[in-house]
Amino acid sequence: MAKLQPIERVRAPEADALSSMVLIPGGTFLMGSDKHYPEEAPVHRVSVGEFWIDATPVTNAQFRRFVEETGYITFAEIAPKAEDYPGALPHMLRAGSLVFRPPPGAVDLREWARWWEFRFGASWRHPHGRGSWIKGLDDHPAVHIAYRDAEAYARWAGKQLPTEAEWEFAARGGLEGAEFAWGDELNPEGRHMANTWQGSFPQENLKLDGFERTSPVKTFPPNGYGVYDMIGNVWEWTTDWYAPRHPADAPKACCIPENPRGPREDASYDPCQPEIRIPRKVLKGGSHLCAPNYCRRYRPAARHPEPIDTSTSHVGFRCVFRKEPHP
Repeated sequence: MAKLQPIERVRAPEADALSSMVLIPGGTFLMGSDKHYPEEAPVHRVSVGEFWIDATPVTNAQFRRFVEETGYITFAEIAPKAEDYPGALPHMLRAGSLVFRPPPGAVDLREWARWWEFRFGASWRHPHGRGSWIKGLDDHPAVHIAYRDAEAYARWAGKQLPTEAEWEFAARGGLEGAEFAWGDELNPEGRHMANTWQGSFPQENLKLDGFERTSPVKTFPPNGYGVYDMIGNVWEWTTDWYAPRHPADAPKACCIPENPRGPREDASYDPCQPEIRIPRKVLKGGSHLCAPNYCRRYRPAARHPEPIDTSTSHVGFRCVFRKEPHP
């Protein structure tokens, strides 16, 4: 895989770091869910300290400023090396990223390759591939962001990426055990609360919420903490290595884990592909492609594994700031 480019922290003043962030008070909460997908279980108690979180996902305008000031090149813009991907077809070793492409009709939902296409030239600048641009999309989330890209931006901004526990605590907005970031109904009184998919995924997008792909940040209401787009629009990176289940509660109440960091890196590899040793991080929040008939991950408890070298047209990120450095 391409190596992370060194980025100097060019902005670190606290006032600047907090200017577009929301203070999350911290506390103890029930993390996970026992009602949906197995990787969300079991529900367990976790505590997090006080931290600040970006009010929105990092936008194209914000990411452009980072690139202009540092000259950073994202993973999607770097051609893969053959030695990093044994067995890869030579003609596929070109810069690009995965782009959602709706099929013409109904398909087997187990065959994700029917609606994902690796497009040469796709990147944060060209979200749908060559010939597409982000002109007019300054306030949309930056996409085609691999984990190290998000990490580099956070370091440049004097911030960090959130842990899974921090992200989920902030997404819940103070609602203990609620299904969604706004309550227990997906569309209360018929109102769309996030950019998700309406219709039969992946071939029919009714766009009842007004959007086919990403939407401008702050289009939908904030949660109880005043944070926008924690659900839908784009998946967001966290720092935790992925595990297929949460740990159960400790037998003693005195042992509630404080801002846990997930398993070891070597435990995050995909067991279904033992020949591929690429570690995976936890994504949170779902995206504009999450639909009731396919991916009901438009909930705070939802989580998904993503290889750190992978970028797509529906993955972005946001940052946090901790006054006390997290180990």
